Amino acid sequence: MSADFRPGDEDFVGKWQARWPEWRIGMAFVPPALRERAAPWFSLLDEFGDAAWAGIDATPGLAKLAWWQDELQGWAKGARRHPLATQLQRVDAPWQTLALALRLLPATREHPADTARNLAQLQDLALAVAACETKLFGDRSPDSGDGRISAAPLLAMQAFVRVDQPLAAHLLAAWPPRDGGTRPRRIADAIAQSRLRILARDGESRPVPGPRVLWSSWRAARSR
Repeated sequence: MSADFRPGDEDFVGKWQARWPEWRIGMAFVPPALRERAAPWFSLLDEFGDAAWAGIDATPGLAKLAWWQDELQGWAKGARRHPLATQLQRVDAPWQTLALALRLLPATREHPADTARNLAQLQDLALAVAACETKLFGDRSPDSGDGRISAAPLLAMQAFVRVDQPLAAHLLAAWPPRDGGTRPRRIADAIAQSRLRILARDGESRPVPGPRVLWSSWRAARSR
């Protein structure tokens, strides 16, 4: 991957790359002009997932989500503090809408077994994420998506963080047959879906084998 990150970005992007080694293959199917945004964007979403679902005590995560809400509101006003803003904040995306939607995440921690409820709870967050991705990755071509994505891939992070086999099975059952996201979103969802299959089958959260990543990323990049 040839993206140019300023000092500080590497720590967060590196953590995401270590967690998701499948992207070493998947990124090859992202247009080169979008790669410098794709890595920090999905790193950012990983930060949200960690804040929402990692750890036994919810208090630190709630504080992080509140910080992120404040940070994103700053992005909407032209201010930035976090290193991931270097490649993202300059884009005129609906950061304020995304900030407000983060308030939906804590409730999904309170009812971890109620998948249907949590998917409904996160639908507005999915819309906010899709709106940001349209700005980040869209070029008004058919490959830019239609501004709608499912909440299932967002909730998948909870299954991975908690190694929750029943949740993985429920999310696979709720997975949309076709989504309206941008090409990077479709690739991300294909990788997440493949990981969920491993978790649902084996009870382990581990990376997807390379040949499977290559096939699923290629198919996701081609689908519209």
